[in-house]
Amino acid sequence: QVQLVESGGSLAQAGGSLRLSCAASGRTFSSYAMGWFRQAPGKEREFVGAIRSGGNTYYADSVKGRFTISRDNAKNTVYLQMNSLKPEDTAVYYCAADLLGIATMLRGSYHYWGQGTQVTVSS
Repeated sequence: QVQLVESGGSLAQAGGSLRLSCAASGRTFSSYAMGWFRQAPGKEREFVGAIRSGGNTYYADSVKGRFTISRDNAKNTVYLQMNSLKPEDTAVYYCAADLLGIATMLRGSYHYWGQGTQVTVSS
């Protein structure tokens, strides 16, 4: 069983920055791929980005160049640095763990999910 706890969600102004954290349980965190997804009201949950165990990162086109994913395996934590925020970034943000370490855009490939943290960007 892997538990994921997100934090760092808040209200921000357009153009501002936030950093989300996701703390994970589990002895083999370093081998997991970790993904970030988001879900806006009335919309499906969508892929934001992911990071493999080796540090390779992948991003959705909508956030590329603005968001950065990193991980600290010593702290069992993955981060999502969000810069140049836009009102359309408003959503609940979820982290997810892929125990196979693949890091895809597909929700179904992730085995565990956090409860989410709310990000609201005002114009």
